[in-house]
Formats: sequence, C-alpha cells, structure tokens
Amino acid sequence: MIDIKRLLIVAFFTMIIHFIDTLSYSIRPSGVRTKKLAVALSLFNIMAVISRLSNMIQAPFLGSIVDMAIKMEKVDLLQNDMRVVLFSATLGALMAAPLMPTFVSIFTVAINGMEGAGTVPRLILRGFRWSNLKKIKKKIVIPRLSMLKGVFKADIPKSFLIYNVIITSIYTTGVISSLYAGAIIPEYRITASQLSGIINGFATILFTVVVDPVAALITDLAMNGKKTLKDVDSMVVLLVFGKILGTLIAQLIFLPAAELVLFVTKLIV
Repeated sequence: MIDIKRLLIVAFFTMIIHFIDTLSYSIRPSGVRTKKLAVALSLFNIMAVISRLSNMIQAPFLGSIVDMAIKMEKVDLLQNDMRVVLFSATLGALMAAPLMPTFVSIFTVAINGMEGAGTVPRLILRGFRWSNLKKIKKKIVIPRLSMLKGVFKADIPKSFLIYNVIITSIYTTGVISSLYAGAIIPEYRITASQLSGIINGFATILFTVVVDPVAALITDLAMNGKKTLKDVDSMVVLLVFGKILGTLIAQLIFLPAAELVLFVTKLIV
C-alpha cells in the first residue's frame, strides 16, 4: 500500500457514496406509498447532492495516492490500492441493502412531514428533535428473507436490470481506471484522468436514457393502479442486487478499462 491513511480516507468516502446511492432507491416506493412522487424525487435529489459532495472530497485524496505512487516509483503497488477502493464501493452497497425496508419507512414519514415543515431544512431540523428521534426506533424494520418472496418473478423488464448492472460497473471503475492508466503513463496522466469524465458521462447518459425512465414508468404505473406496490418493491430490490453485482464486476473490468483509457490516450497524444 502506498499510504494506508489516505487509502482509508478514500475507501471511507467511496463507501459513503455507494451507501447513499443505494439507499436513494428506497425513495421511489416511499413516493408510491404517500402518493407524493414529486416530493419524493426532491428528497432523492438531495441524497444525490450529498453523494456528489462525498465524491468531491474523495477525488483529491485518490489523486494524491496516484501522485505519490509515481513520485515514489511504486506504481506496481497501486493496483492493490485501487482494488481496495473498488471493494469499498461493494461494501457500501452491501451495508445499505438490509437497511432498505427501514429507510422506506423513514422516507415515507419524511415525505408526509414535508407538508407540515414546508421546507427541507425545517424538515431536517424537526427530524433531530428528541421526540422525533425516539419515534425513529419504531420505524426500524428488521429485514427478513420472506421479504424476497416473489421478487424474481415480478413483471420487471430483464434488459432494464442487465443495463443497470453494466452501467453501475462502468460508473464504479471509471475514475479509478483512468487514474491508474495515468499512473502507467505519467507523462500523459492529465489526459488519461480527464477521460474519466467521458466514461462516467457515457454511463450517466445510458442510465438517464435506459434505466431511469423504466424505473419512473413502473413507479407511475403503480401510482395509477396499473401495477402493484409489490412490483415497485421488487424493482428496488432487484436494482440493489444489480448495484452490488455491478460493483463486483467493476473488479473484473478495472484493468481492461485502464487498458482502453491507455489506448485512447495514446491516440489523442
């Protein structure tokens, strides 16, 4: 390891990013339960902002590890550090998965509470009142295997789920593969690292065009009574499984993605 302290910081924030991203899936079923989907999506955007802020803190530390590896001529040790960061993404998703039922319950209360609070800051402040904190205990839902009954038989498009896995794997390793490629060719590492924006941008476009509209359609159909709440719950469970699987596949495509970045970098320069 290049610098274990920096590595732990990067791993921690990577875990937080994927922990929050995974929990954000629980907002859709909460929106269906409350019939207030617009408010639910607003809370989803807040969670996305928190995740991006964590990413802003993580990125400079990850870049500094790469710079130190180049300076100390220990690029050969960098691959293991990058794999630790990738594993922390899986860990974040795994930690969030059993908390999904609890957060569906909490978000349901939060969405309903928006009407009384009026604004998100006021809602958050009310949430930290001791009386409300005590109520959160009652919202804790212990996950049970019985909750998965019928999930894999739900009427959810299989292609939509496969795309979610692929996009998650690309998004998870995009920045890491680009930085690793930059360490291999340090004279062009800025060019290589900038390609991460193209990779993640491509993954974001795919998610926006292929995955999110289908998830929104299933949610709207449930709101209109054309699908059941169970269908939405099953969709969320399958998306979470897909996220975990996607972060694991990121380990497999990490080096091929770095090779691709190297190839494109050499074409550019």
